[in-house]
Amino acid sequence: MSGVRVNNVVAVATLGQRLDLLAILKSFRNVEYRPKRFPGLVFRLKRPKTATLIFRTGKMVCTGAKSERTARSAIRKVVRELRKAGFVIPGEPEVYITNMVASADVGGGIDIIKANMVLDNIMYEPEQFPGAIYRMEEPKVVMLLFASGKIVITGAKKEEQIHEAADKIRGILIEKEVLYKK
Repeated sequence: MSGVRVNNVVAVATLGQRLDLLAILKSFRNVEYRPKRFPGLVFRLKRPKTATLIFRTGKMVCTGAKSERTARSAIRKVVRELRKAGFVIPGEPEVYITNMVASADVGGGIDIIKANMVLDNIMYEPEQFPGAIYRMEEPKVVMLLFASGKIVITGAKKEEQIHEAADKIRGILIEKEVLYKK
């Protein structure tokens, strides 16, 4: 399906050692650390435009990347910046993608009310939210389906899963006759 766009990739890395967040705060201008409000330090990069949360345990969470590759690159760049500032970090961090969020258009409007009646694993409460929540089992993702034909896919761990899910939901909507031309 065309028009699939990755909006956010969340990646986690572990440095395998404890970090002095106050020392990091003193070493960089582009960081935020307010331990009374949140236990992690926020390390922002302009390129790639991401925010990496760093915790004293050595765990890092990168958000805002638009691809798996960019998320991994952002974490490596933060580690390089820390090393350049004199922080000793042996080895390379293991990076895991934990969540991806993407949006797409299925190429027509969706009859949400009918979809709610004919699809399994769907929840639609129009008084609370304008979209239907659809849980796909393979690939294991959650989708928001909107009457406009726009969808949001979340929970994927690889970009291929996003494209597979988008193609699959379009096929399901056509098969169940709930996709119509706008």
